[in-house]
Order: sequence, then structure tokens, then C-alpha cells
Amino acid sequence: MLQIFASSAIESSMKRRILLGILLFAGISSHGEVRLNRLFCDDMILQQETSNTIWGWAEPGEKVSVEASWGAKAMSKAAADGKWKVLLKTPSYGTGHTITVQGQNKIVINNVAIGEVWLCIGQSNMGWKLGNTYQAAAALAEAHAPNFRIFKSAVEHWHEPLDEVHDRLSEWKPCTPESAEETSAVSYIFGKKLHDELGIPVGIIQQAYAGTPIEGWLPWEIQKDDPRVQAHKLGLDNNTERQLKQGETPEKALANFKKEQAEYEALIAVGETMKNSSRQLAPPRITKPATMGHQYPAHMYNALIHPIVPYGIRGAIWYQGERNSKDVPQAFHYRSQLGLLIRFYRELWNKESGGNVAADFPFQFTQLPSWNPPQTKPVEGLEASWVVNRESMRLVTYDVPNTAMAVAIDTGDPIALHPQNKRPIGIRHAYLALKQTYGRDIVDYGPRYRKQTINGNKILLEFDSIGSGLMPVRSGKLDAFAIAGADQNWQWADADIVGDTIVVSSAKVKKPLAVRYAWALNPSERNLLYNKEGLPASPFRTDDWALFDPDAEIITVNKPKKPDGYVSKDWYRPEMKQ
Repeated sequence: MLQIFASSAIESSMKRRILLGILLFAGISSHGEVRLNRLFCDDMILQQETSNTIWGWAEPGEKVSVEASWGAKAMSKAAADGKWKVLLKTPSYGTGHTITVQGQNKIVINNVAIGEVWLCIGQSNMGWKLGNTYQAAAALAEAHAPNFRIFKSAVEHWHEPLDEVHDRLSEWKPCTPESAEETSAVSYIFGKKLHDELGIPVGIIQQAYAGTPIEGWLPWEIQKDDPRVQAHKLGLDNNTERQLKQGETPEKALANFKKEQAEYEALIAVGETMKNSSRQLAPPRITKPATMGHQYPAHMYNALIHPIVPYGIRGAIWYQGERNSKDVPQAFHYRSQLGLLIRFYRELWNKESGGNVAADFPFQFTQLPSWNPPQTKPVEGLEASWVVNRESMRLVTYDVPNTAMAVAIDTGDPIALHPQNKRPIGIRHAYLALKQTYGRDIVDYGPRYRKQTINGNKILLEFDSIGSGLMPVRSGKLDAFAIAGADQNWQWADADIVGDTIVVSSAKVKKPLAVRYAWALNPSERNLLYNKEGLPASPFRTDDWALFDPDAEIITVNKPKKPDGYVSKDWYRPEMKQ
């Protein structure tokens, strides 16, 4: 019978259904054999010059040996729950290695690379595919890099921590046009730039889920005392109460999931990989009740982070924040939430790796890009929640050591929430890593506000990361600066580049106290500030005035309506010259 099903006739729908039934009846899991987390497979990459954690499952008490072609060896014994792990030392970068795992059975992992590994996580803009960007054709034409390795896991969430993902097709892939096209544009461009500049193998692990709040990426216990998180959870709990009355119970959701997951695994067992001509098979997801859905606290962490800890990484990049910027108070709170996430991830990886992943590993994040109609007011207020999130992120780079922000204010789209101009963001993340992690002598940031000096009716602004000098994005005066006095009545400012400083003033403000720059949802059409390396300054403010009244009415960010026939287009920005 097996020979019959192995023949080309397996493609017939009748035989597929018969075999599916056999597999579902018999069960497709094997017991007693040593097996590995899905991260450990052919074409994988390990972090160089450290001890990498390798782990899996076996019969309780079973001895497991791990031996690498470069000479490293390690032994372990499966615990009562079947779990085992070892620490395997890695040399300097290289390729063509093998790893042999031996228990009652033997597993040989081929074409193993050793190099630099980065974790790339976030919501939909982190997951946005390279194939859907403006630069796709040019990027894919150069996507032949067998020592650049990509691991992409399917979208999943879960209501308790998972030891392994439900995705049975996730695996490491060498960079080809096919694998690159489906990869996160930001993480691909970042990783490819590192690969090309460093001249060594590089790997990226992509874990992204659209529309997810930062609350979902942290365990509940870590954030349970936060009143805003409590309110977020309460709203979902209340939704669940209504859904339970409509028959959407956890028991029903789990029963459906188990049935659909078994069907998914059975199809994979007979060699199926595609749902249709363009979409790969993926595990099912629970949408109701809300307490089991993808918006609930901890559910992203449970499914996309917990199963991959403590895989050896050099650092991480994070692109998330849209979902936590619906209003100004929420965006203001993001500063503490992002700081908490970074500190927790670092502590977690360091502890679980036995100290082999650095306790302060590099952590970068992407500033929210421009969105909504172009700026017309000197300073936008409660309607401009995204600019407050940008400020929250900017301040985290000072709050938490060894962090960095890729400025993205000159990317985005007036209408689309998922802009297609991802290349500048990926390149800027790479610049940050090349300078701060790998010690390259380059300029990693655009001008960074350092301090202001009030001189009569003018304010002098000083910056770090000037590079070869300050410049506007195009000829003419800078026009994205606003200035105010004690009345906090913001006016458009005259802003002049004087050497390495900006001198700001307004005839309407006789005694200025503060400046804000690019303080709007979409300042991208203003004449923005750059350094001559082609890197933009982040929006910033010099004041510490209250951004909102806690007792005032909440204003939710406007989602623009897409006009009929609307076509997104990129805009001009200076060439990045490094």
C-alpha cells in the first residue's frame, strides 16, 4: 500500500483523502526517537565564537550526544519530561559543517554555517515581504547568497507557552530569489547588507505577526502590574464574556484547532507543502474567544518567542508600535513598555543560554514612518499619536544601554499602513549594527539632538552624529521646525544651518523657550534635516511640557480612506553614501 501511495498517483484527490484518513487514524507522531527543535536542520547557522544551546526531545533518561565536524562534542540525558539540551562550542565563522546527534537514532545536520545571527521580530511591517516593495526587482536580482541564511516561522499565537511551534514547515533556507521574495523586507535588507559588508555568513530569524500589540510579546507575569495592560486585558475579557454567550467557548476552539492541525500535519506527512499555487500550508489559528486570540497579553511570546529561546543570537531588531499608537496616552506609555521588553528579553536569553548570549545584546528598533496627510500645522496635537510613539522610542535609546533606533520619518505613505519603501529602514539598521556592534568606522545615525541654548529671541540647537555636515533634503531653507514661548503657542520657525548647529527663531515669538522638529504624523514633504551621509534627523522636542491631559477626551488616530485607483509611490530622499 505504501508503494502505491508513493507513486505519482498520490496526486489524485481520492488517494490523498484515503491516506489522510489512515494517518489521522494511526497518528503521525513517532515516540522514542531523538528529535530536535525545528531551528536545528540542514542549512542552519550558529552564532560564532560562543557556546550555542542545542535542544530537543527523547525518551526520559535517554543519553544524547552531539558532535560537530569542527571537533566540538557535548553530552546530555533527557529529563523526566523528555527534554534535553547541550552547549556546543563554535569556532570563528565558516561553512560546510555537519552536526551529528546520536541517541537511539542518529540525525545528521548538513551544510551548517557559523557566523552572525540576528532575531527579527514585530508586527505586520516587520513581516512585509521583500517581493512587495518598490525595490523588489533589483533586490531579487542580487538574491544569490548561499551563506546568507533565512529562518521564517509561520504566523502563530497560543494561550500558554509552547515548547515547539505548530508550524511543521519552518526551516533554515539559503538566500535565493525564491526564499528572499517571501522574507521580511526590513530584515532581509538588514541581513544582506551585513552579509555583504562583513564578508561572513549571516542568519536572520523572522518572527512577525500582523496587528499585534506589544502586550502580546511579553509574558503576563512580567507586565501584570501595569494598569494600562490590565485595562487592555479587561477589554478582551469582556469581549470573551459576550462570545461565550454566543457559544464561542475555549473547548470548541481547541477541538476545532486539534482537528485542523491533525489534517495539516497529515498533508505534510504525504509530501504536501502548498495550500494553493501561491500560499504555503500553515497551521490553523484560533480567533475566538478573545482570551485565546492574537490580541491577548502573552500570546505572541508564547508561540513565537518561547519556542526559540535560547537559540544563539548576536542581537535583535524590532519593528512594532503601530498597534500601540492609537492615541497619545497609549503612545506615551510605549516608552516604559518597550524598555521592559528589551530588559526582559536580554535577561531571558542570557539566563537560558547559560550566559552565552550577552546580557546586554544589541537591540534595535524601527521608528514609525510617516502616515496620514502631509503636515500643515507647526505642531500637531492629540490627533498625532504616532509622533509621540516616535519620541517614546527616541528616549528609549537613552533609557536602555546598547539600544538604537532606525529613523524612518522619510519613509511611509499618506494612505497605506504598510509602506513599500522598506529599503532605507533595512540599510539604516545595518549601519547601526556595523558601527555599534562590529566597530566599522561609519556614520550610523542622522543628526541627533543634543542640547539647546537660548540666546535672546533665538534658540541654538546642537547635535551629535553630524557626519560630514548638516544639510536640508533639498535646496532651500529647513521648514520642519516650530518654536514657542511660555504660552506654548507653536509657530513655524526660521531655521538656518550655521556650521554644525541650527539657529531657530520666529518674529512671532519674542522670548522662545522650546523647539519641536517634524512634530506631526506625516512631515515627510517638509524640507527635512539630514547629514551629508544621507541619514535623517529623528523628530524631537526640547521641551518637557505635558503631551496630554489625563482627564481629557481621547482622540484616536485617523485611518485615511483609500481613494479609488490610489497608487502608492516613493518620494525623494538623499542617497545613503556608505
